Amino acid sequence: MKSPDGGRGPHGEVVREMFAGIAHRYDFLNHALSMSIDRHWRRIAVSTVAEHLRHCDAPLSLDLCSGTGDLAIELRRHLHAPVVAADFCHPMLVRSVSKTKALHWEDTIRPVESDALSIPFGPGTFDAVTIAFGLRNLEDPGKGLEEMRRVLRVDGVLVVLEFSQPVSPLFRRLFHFYFHGILPRIGSWISGQKSAYRYLPDSVERFPSQVELASMIEKTGFRNVGYRNLSGGIAALHWGLK
Repeated sequence: MKSPDGGRGPHGEVVREMFAGIAHRYDFLNHALSMSIDRHWRRIAVSTVAEHLRHCDAPLSLDLCSGTGDLAIELRRHLHAPVVAADFCHPMLVRSVSKTKALHWEDTIRPVESDALSIPFGPGTFDAVTIAFGLRNLEDPGKGLEEMRRVLRVDGVLVVLEFSQPVSPLFRRLFHFYFHGILPRIGSWISGQKSAYRYLPDSVERFPSQVELASMIEKTGFRNVGYRNLSGGIAALHWGLK
């Protein structure tokens, strides 16, 4: 299924082309550059979804900016329920579909080529909406949050997993050295795309802090908003209920 471009502008087109260029090495680099801690973060995100949906039978989840499908697969594995995996970058979605087929989960993980700023589903469709490392890439994160709230049912849960700022000053300096000095060089060398791994640390620097993002989510109309720092604040998990 393919949706209109919605509110996508120049930034969105640049991001889409950038991810298309690294799709072939995306999974390898994600796991290698994070020393596979990204898998742990996704499991925590799915556990948070499960905790909020513990009284919901066969919940329907939407994983936005799903990329190659890692979080959608974790949702399916843990919840034993259907998942819609949506992304606006076709090459990333193709890789997601190949992973789903390898697990024989084609019937329960549905791919949708869709812009997160114009989600092609009606109000109140989903019990959970997740987005991992994608909110900061949106042309308008605030509009994205509004769309996520629109497609959630009442009492549905939003879970956002995103890179953030380490809380310890010393750890923050060490992390910034790696994130700005080492990671872009390794990522560029392996993927063949210099811009993508320069974009990553720059986009994280510009993104709201943990407290600021929690405030954004609240202002969108979510309640019971909270967050949890992961790995000292390298990433943060935010959640809220409609």
